[in-house]
Amino acid sequence: MQKADRFYIDGSWVEPTGSATADVLDPSTERPVATVALGTAQDVDRAVAAARAAFGPFSRTTTAERIALLERIVAIYQRRSDELAATLTAEMGAPVALASTAQVGAGLGQFTSTLDALRGFEFEQRRGSTLIRHEPIGVCGLITPWNWPLLLIAAKVAPALAVGATMVLKPSELAPCNAALLAEILDEAGVPAGVFNLVHGDGPGVGAALSAHPGVDMVSFTGSTRAGIEVARAAAPTVKRVAQELGGKSANILLDDADLVTAVPRDLAAVFANSGQSCNAGTRWLVPWDKVAEVERLAAAAADATVVGPPQSDGVALGPLVSQAGYDKVQRLLASAVEEGARIVAGGPGRPDGLDVGWYVRPTVVSDVRNDMRIAREEIFGPVVTITGYADEDEAVRLADDTEYGLAGFVSSADPERARAVARRLRTGMVHVNGAGLDFAGAFGGYKQSGNGREYGDFGMREYLEVKTVFGYGD
Repeated sequence: MQKADRFYIDGSWVEPTGSATADVLDPSTERPVATVALGTAQDVDRAVAAARAAFGPFSRTTTAERIALLERIVAIYQRRSDELAATLTAEMGAPVALASTAQVGAGLGQFTSTLDALRGFEFEQRRGSTLIRHEPIGVCGLITPWNWPLLLIAAKVAPALAVGATMVLKPSELAPCNAALLAEILDEAGVPAGVFNLVHGDGPGVGAALSAHPGVDMVSFTGSTRAGIEVARAAAPTVKRVAQELGGKSANILLDDADLVTAVPRDLAAVFANSGQSCNAGTRWLVPWDKVAEVERLAAAAADATVVGPPQSDGVALGPLVSQAGYDKVQRLLASAVEEGARIVAGGPGRPDGLDVGWYVRPTVVSDVRNDMRIAREEIFGPVVTITGYADEDEAVRLADDTEYGLAGFVSSADPERARAVARRLRTGMVHVNGAGLDFAGAFGGYKQSGNGREYGDFGMREYLEVKTVFGYGD
């Protein structure tokens, strides 16, 4: 198991300045599998100083040099993919199949899609007698969560490297070991000293210091809306750029002509992937009133057929949640749903039978849900879907948008053009039509309290660039 007891600063593994540590727990056993060092503001100072010193030389590298660097990273990442997958299974409970394909593959996809975008990116453009230059913003503070760690780290590190920025990464203390392994990959690939720095720690100890640091030019944060607000507050006095990808409570509209036999198990599996711990999961199902009973029956059958168990076991689709706190939140929201009049049609509170240790949650379907219930308003981050009836298409759109979030939406119809028309009406950053998956060539991000930035491809690169206008280029 990769260790997380040291920091990677200025091209070397260094000891923390403080002595505080925390256990990294295996969610399937609730036992420690590693120890993570909890950094301090002094550790952040060291890392930021290294990044500032490295910025000048790295910002002047050529596009060709940075392309070659990313190509080396991709090759080493692929070679060490089995180590990455095993680490994810141990520290966040991702089933082996999910860890080795979706989790590791998503991180790789960010590096390769950024590489593709970099090859065609124009850092300078002429507009008449004026030159528009896109220049790296400077030192970037990167703060990432535990649920899709390699994807979310790579979605920040790859574009920052691509444009010539330098960075300090604070990964989640719940799943830090994959970040330490990625630091080894970057080091082996020849990322210059100081360009990438890694400081482990928690939000109050490291995240706040990084967000407020006057030597940091921008902060890219992925996590809860609550934490994102604190990052923005800490960053405000230094007027640094803040790019955020925050929470979601995404609606899934099943139109009255949708093929329910296909759509229901497909969409349920998409929510349950990663144990429901995805910010863009389509957990709020909006269903025509005359189709509710059929959707309940199909969803209950699919939920009951979902295999839950230890992530190392063959055939397991659903592993544990990452922490006791996550488990407790799901239990509270299920209890509140019943108290407010909702009806559980599959799963329910407690652990699945035979799984008395580990933070396992029963695959659950809840119906008779109104939009004013807590379970319809709050991000649940577990394998739970809710069913809400609607009268017509206009009401479906109104219910979908009746949320403080706006990350993703889902629409299914036998008529693709009809589904696309509904997609255009939704106030969300992304919409999936008829089960279409994520495309790294698109832009990932949301409206409203789901954030204010975009990631993936050239959209992600632009978050790490300043725009300079140079006048006087006339002939």
